[in-house]
Amino acid sequence: MQRDQHTLERHIGERIRRRRAECGLTQQQLAQAIETSYQQLQKYENGSNRISAEKLYRLGRRLGVPTNYFLDGFEDGEAAAEPGHTARERAMIELVRSFGDLKAPRVRVALAALVKAVAERQA
Repeated sequence: MQRDQHTLERHIGERIRRRRAECGLTQQQLAQAIETSYQQLQKYENGSNRISAEKLYRLGRRLGVPTNYFLDGFEDGEAAAEPGHTARERAMIELVRSFGDLKAPRVRVALAALVKAVAERQA
């Protein structure tokens, strides 16, 4: 049972980290929003500390997701995500965030065409 608890806590922490990154928030910004220290938020995100229902609720409200979002993908004591999946998602989030910062429409169109061509060649 102890191992399953830590697995669940790590899963919830990864879901918090992922959603925080999607929202473009730093740990400091999110910690302030839920009235905790950024060190405590770090412990939540790496799964070393258990998070209360109240904090989970506050996180959901601040991150714009229902509370059950943090449990999605957790089945039978194991996280459903494949190894390396979170690193790929982080790279995609960063790419989208940077793409949105591009000012020139022609550059965005050209870059989108390049990414599409590379992806099609790998298929």
